[in-house]
Amino acid sequence: MDIEKIIKRGVLSQEAYPAEERPYRIKLDANENPYPLSSALKRIIFERLQTVSLNRYPAPGSPGLRAAFARYYGVDEEMVLIGNGSDELIQILMTAVGSSCPCSILFPTPTFAMYGISALNTGYRIVEVPLNERLDLDTDAMLAAIADAQPPLIFLSYPNNPTGRCFDRGGIEKILEASSGLVVLDEAYGNFSGKTFLGDLDRWDNLVILRTLSKVGLAALRLGILIGRPPLVHQLNKVRLPYNVNIFSQIVGGLFVEHSEKFMELVDRIIADRKWLSDELMAIEGINPYPSDANFILFSCFTGKDDVYARLVERGVLIKNFMSPAVLRNCMRVTVGTTEENRGFIETLKGVL
Repeated sequence: MDIEKIIKRGVLSQEAYPAEERPYRIKLDANENPYPLSSALKRIIFERLQTVSLNRYPAPGSPGLRAAFARYYGVDEEMVLIGNGSDELIQILMTAVGSSCPCSILFPTPTFAMYGISALNTGYRIVEVPLNERLDLDTDAMLAAIADAQPPLIFLSYPNNPTGRCFDRGGIEKILEASSGLVVLDEAYGNFSGKTFLGDLDRWDNLVILRTLSKVGLAALRLGILIGRPPLVHQLNKVRLPYNVNIFSQIVGGLFVEHSEKFMELVDRIIADRKWLSDELMAIEGINPYPSDANFILFSCFTGKDDVYARLVERGVLIKNFMSPAVLRNCMRVTVGTTEENRGFIETLKGVL
């Protein structure tokens, strides 16, 4: 058997998502919340798990969780779809949307890698529009690409990963007006920006919003939330696998809604630490941090970036290095950690430099 003859071209042409594991003492490479669950919340989880029949399938479609998040976000239950992380919801959208082949999918670059990976896996033609020199949307170029390609799906990370800032709202509104397809605003880092398009769902019928619990301290759950118009969610539900969210994630996801104020206290702490970390990076010669609305900071390093990164890894400090020849060629990204982790990173970076 010639495996290359039966595998899709899009799969053959790509590398697997780089999620490698390395030994570390400080881990600031994956945009995770650094704070573990409190003992009190863990006790509640264990108590609720006692009532679960593990020999039974979880509730299909996560109805309890769907209702809980509808209340939490102030929308109708028919507007909510629960996924096994935002990654699954992205894949569901790409599987369900598009009537001609190959369809085009549009997104700015650089941005979240899974948009491109999922597009290749599902047979889309990818249309990329580089960000401008301010790392914001090139709105005119985006509008031109919409007019040319007529994409049924547009993805905008808001705030954008890895650049960290929220795109200009006016530019997004123009894209929503110009597009005849869906415009998906991925608000994975929305808790750290305080900005959202949730209040605009009645304004545009092509607006879809993605949220996740991965950045607020529950990355292990793999829980994503899609919010859109009921007719769209009804169709997407046909593509969702019947038991896509396990019972443990359903239980803990409900716990987040009940105790969201505790998670938001940690978000506030991370926002305060982001300011400290940015100021410390700004004070280091040869380092230039970019403004951030997320739980990470993109920074440029003009003194042998790859060598600096390698030396950080040797000292057990993991951050994200970018190999792109374009706008990120001199850049690395660091997640905002605990106070101790942030100080350890800064001290190690200074020592390396």
